[in-house]
Amino acid sequence: MSPDAVTLIGTAGVVAGALWFFPRGEFFWGTITITLFVFSDLVDGNMARQAGISSRWGAFLDSTLDRVADAAIFGGLALWYAGTGNDNALCAVAIFCLASGQVVSYTKARGESIGLPVAVNGLIERAERLVISLVAAGLSGLQTFGVPSWIGVLLPIALWIVAVGSLVTLIQRVVTVRRESAEADAAAAAAEGGAA
Repeated sequence: MSPDAVTLIGTAGVVAGALWFFPRGEFFWGTITITLFVFSDLVDGNMARQAGISSRWGAFLDSTLDRVADAAIFGGLALWYAGTGNDNALCAVAIFCLASGQVVSYTKARGESIGLPVAVNGLIERAERLVISLVAAGLSGLQTFGVPSWIGVLLPIALWIVAVGSLVTLIQRVVTVRRESAEADAAAAAAEGGAA
């Protein structure tokens, strides 16, 4: 099986698990399904490197499908809160988590595409967003097995943490790109002035 096939299968599994289980409020089984397929994200790049077939296409595909998987996870949570979960505020927070995760990734990619290092990781990266959200969702899902209902507050708390952390990360990256672009423009102007 090729690394690209592993990437595609992993993403399909995450999307199916998130959009089938989460909108129905089955957070435990959704988290288990998603977690099983998320591990393919750790395998595909390693497979490509060990086989000596790493490519720009593979890196692009992996990065693009990561965004699709993330959108499915937070989209599934938003669907739950918009429907049976009956909480418009948390639906909005889940949508914000979805959108901000996409924009956080975009700011780094766009900054790098114009030649800047974007030398900041930020408060909450993709891994942290997934771990915080999925652990909270999985634990909240234990209510169906007779765990006390107070555990259900973990998911809303986690969504708020991810939302605020993503906003802070976005601000950190925008400020970094602004500083790095000003420094690059000043260095280019100085080089032009020296050449003249």
